[in-house]
Amino acid sequence: MVGGTPIKESEVKNYPHEEWLKPFQYNVTAGTAYSKFLEGLKSGKILGTYCRVCGNVFVPPKMYCPYCFRPVDGWVEVKDEGTVVTAVVSYISSTREPLKEPRVVGVVKLDVPGREFSEHRFPGIMHYLCVDPEVVKSMKVFGMRVKARWKPENQRVGSVLDIECFEPVG
Repeated sequence: MVGGTPIKESEVKNYPHEEWLKPFQYNVTAGTAYSKFLEGLKSGKILGTYCRVCGNVFVPPKMYCPYCFRPVDGWVEVKDEGTVVTAVVSYISSTREPLKEPRVVGVVKLDVPGREFSEHRFPGIMHYLCVDPEVVKSMKVFGMRVKARWKPENQRVGSVLDIECFEPVG
């Protein structure tokens, strides 16, 4: 089916879910790889790691290759431009609340500079796309070239949301 069907508010609670009565309070440590990744985002750079053995580039970065089970070989700065691999129109938020306006979420295969990465495998990074939902429904988004729309430098905090979305190039 091309397109999608908005979910009615009355239908949202019919999907399998768990509800928690007490809010949880916890701290999470970003760790070595994610800390460097988040610091890079704050300064307007997208950093990843790579494995020479299998040719994979990881964004967000990993310290160990999940395919070769060995430490990664180093860091690489990827471009903030790439190609849309897949996309969906979402009518519900991550907390399962109906959205007033649908959001487009997609996977973008970012460009990796350098001859040594010409044959790299990079599955992509999932993020918001600044495109009209109708573009997704018409299938015109697939293969589209996009570029990151960054928050102004003074508003960046070291979060993946320092990239507001990926928007079409040109």
